[in-house]
Amino acid sequence: MTTSSTLGQFDLCADRAEFPGLDNGYYYPVDARIRLFRDITRWAMVAELLGCTPRGGNLIDVVHRFGNCLTRGEPGFGDFLVRVDNMDEIGSDGAGVYAGGVPVVVRGTALTVEADAGTPLQDVFRLLAPANRGLLLADETELRAGIPSDLPELMRLDEWNEPKDLWDVMPSGHETFQMIAEVLDSGDPTWYRPTLPANTHWSHWPDAGTL
Repeated sequence: MTTSSTLGQFDLCADRAEFPGLDNGYYYPVDARIRLFRDITRWAMVAELLGCTPRGGNLIDVVHRFGNCLTRGEPGFGDFLVRVDNMDEIGSDGAGVYAGGVPVVVRGTALTVEADAGTPLQDVFRLLAPANRGLLLADETELRAGIPSDLPELMRLDEWNEPKDLWDVMPSGHETFQMIAEVLDSGDPTWYRPTLPANTHWSHWPDAGTL
């Protein structure tokens, strides 16, 4: 477990387009989170990108897992967690806009929407996200589906600075992931001392989802 080996795994996944990138043209970003786990010999990072996918027809939490102790799968894409139970009711004839007057049902919970009919669905989900992160992002069972259940959590990031283009800047060349690798190597969260402003809010990615 070294900084260089961790960054090497990140870069390998980025080269395969399996590293979390908020500039993805296939979904509109809604929310994001990173959680780090570690003990003396094991490490894992779980990154979630919650987005509205026009082609997938739902709000999906894309879970990426990395580490030296994954219990299933390879580093990179993990699970694609579909969140909305009643897309047929809230969508307007598949046009990607809100039908109006219908709650959004997420994992059996009805969430009231303060949005007019015709509002783009990604904007509806963005309105719901701040107060409902616990429903929309992975719960503990989903989170640990691919990592050891006894691996202690070390740090959580609800925002960070993401490279604008992972083809131009690999994770090993970016401050955020360099510091994350240092935290995982040392077990000391104080290594995370960002100098770049956080940009994971969806408003920083106006072209995402437009393919």
